[in-house]
Amino acid sequence: MKIKKFIWPVRVYYEDTDAGGVVFYANYLKFFERARTEMLRAMGYEQDELMVSAGIIFVVRSVQVDYLRSARFNELIQVSAEVVLVKKASLTFEQLITRGDDVLCKSIIRIACLDVNTLRPKAIPENLLELLKNEH
Repeated sequence: MKIKKFIWPVRVYYEDTDAGGVVFYANYLKFFERARTEMLRAMGYEQDELMVSAGIIFVVRSVQVDYLRSARFNELIQVSAEVVLVKKASLTFEQLITRGDDVLCKSIIRIACLDVNTLRPKAIPENLLELLKNEH
């Protein structure tokens, strides 16, 4: 299965917001995480299964976020995930949160692949790596 730019719809719940009904800044990171997880799921990979079968976990290595506009309670937003760089043991995603044509938040997130036992870098399984390389 080939996915170019994955888009995941998200409804903003009250729990995602601050006292003013605006999404709390850290919750954008949760939205980005969910989109990356759902992208892998759509490609046929579950992270808990990768932990058991391949002995790997994915962890956030670095995040760059630009907050441009606010999302508010009860809005439907779209969270995208696109792989822009694939290395042997890491992935770089460009992610956007949009409401219609408005970009609310954009991010570059680097993900490292680690051995589940040692927490040291480990190569992404070849079949997943090839699929991800075809993504960009």
